[in-house]
Amino acid sequence: MFIYTFIYHLSEEPNEQKLNVKRAECGFYPDELCSALFVGKPAAFRIGNFCQNFYQPEPLSCIHTSCSCSSVLKNLHFITSPLSDEEGNFSLAYIITIHKELEMFVKLLRAIYMPQNIYCIHIDEKSPRYYKTAVQNIVNCFENIFISSKTEHVVYAGFSRLQADINCMRDLVNSKVQWNYVINLCGQDFPMKTNKEIIQYMKNKWNGKNITPGILQPLHMKHRTEISYREYVHSGVPYLYPGKTRKAKAPHNLTLYFGSAYYVLTKAFVEFTLTDARAKDLLEWSRDTYSPDEHYWVTLNRLPGHYVRDICIYGLGDLQWIVESPHLFANKFEPAKYPLVMDCLERRFRLKVLRQAEVPIQDHWRFQERSYFNMRLDGGAELN
Repeated sequence: MFIYTFIYHLSEEPNEQKLNVKRAECGFYPDELCSALFVGKPAAFRIGNFCQNFYQPEPLSCIHTSCSCSSVLKNLHFITSPLSDEEGNFSLAYIITIHKELEMFVKLLRAIYMPQNIYCIHIDEKSPRYYKTAVQNIVNCFENIFISSKTEHVVYAGFSRLQADINCMRDLVNSKVQWNYVINLCGQDFPMKTNKEIIQYMKNKWNGKNITPGILQPLHMKHRTEISYREYVHSGVPYLYPGKTRKAKAPHNLTLYFGSAYYVLTKAFVEFTLTDARAKDLLEWSRDTYSPDEHYWVTLNRLPGHYVRDICIYGLGDLQWIVESPHLFANKFEPAKYPLVMDCLERRFRLKVLRQAEVPIQDHWRFQERSYFNMRLDGGAELN
């Protein structure tokens, strides 16, 4: 009776009487609702908004309580072996900067985690102790995940945000893992492409080049680098404040570019930024600029990009666009505000990852014993 009632709501244009959904219908079979949301059915969007008022995702285990490492791997569904020879022979490095939303960080980490990759986690120095401890407890269970050896009090749009990435880069170039590219993320990002798809994308379309989206610095952005800014903390709240001092021009007569703070960089380019005199001088010059991570990487690289990250908090109405987008990652997600969005994306993403696997699937890699997704994935076989 329940199943037929649910399908009835999703298969037709609803009126007010059809939207009289019982609370149980939103929780027992979220896969069916997610499937309808991914293809943009108006009924699903309306029902989803109704359900989201009381939808309670299953809490993640082992992140607020102490667990053995075997329990962490099993209960949080981490993938523990390469899913193909191609992936096993091509390592990615990740820099993840975090300061809040512990569960969202874990969802991101387990989505992008592969044992052949390496992960540097930068925890904002001002994050509470319980948060740092919880992250450390998870990290301790993996040889290829570590906390940055030097952490920063990160101020939004300040130099400290750029420095956090560079701290991780120094750790990564000294690691034993021979990674090919580094990708930087924040704790509220989530992948749109699988590890395998990212590797193939980098091999086929970029082939040893960097992705640093940007353009010549627009006139309305020049104030960011023409006057000096300082980081302050007032009543415990950090912020950036413009001064009256005008800055000298960029060193080495460099032409400034402006773009995204996000990037995909080759290991050779990272080594260049850490050792080249021009890169070091630009870094020092950028200390008192506004949001230097938005001009530093793109200026050094000076390559046009193929994707742009807009700051947007995604809701149910964005799910179809997200899964159809060619982008690698999306930012940003707030599970506390839109819990169903994250649940839908996670379930679909893991099914997609496992469908692409070329090795036997271990039981704990699955989020659930049985999936109720009823949709096609990128023109392939239906997920079920």
